[in-house]
Amino acid sequence: MLKQPEISRLIRELRQLTGLTQEQFAAALGVTYSTVNRWENTHMQPSPLALKQIKAMLKEISTTLEAERSQQCQQLLDRHFPEALPNQREI
Repeated sequence: MLKQPEISRLIRELRQLTGLTQEQFAAALGVTYSTVNRWENTHMQPSPLALKQIKAMLKEISTTLEAERSQQCQQLLDRHFPEALPNQREI
């Protein structure tokens, strides 16, 4: 499981890559703005379901963005979700 400072950085970097505000990011995940704000400010950790949604969002946008930002999304996936690397089964 990811540690809180890593989660905070992951969410902030993902939002910056996509150009989403905390409110827009929250809406995309189906959570409130204050929840995303707490995640980014290390006051709270996302639930396992929210982490799964964040991982899915990263995978999806890594295929839809231009090459440079797509590569940055893939690097975030590799760094924060190493089990998502190719050649490894996902449970």
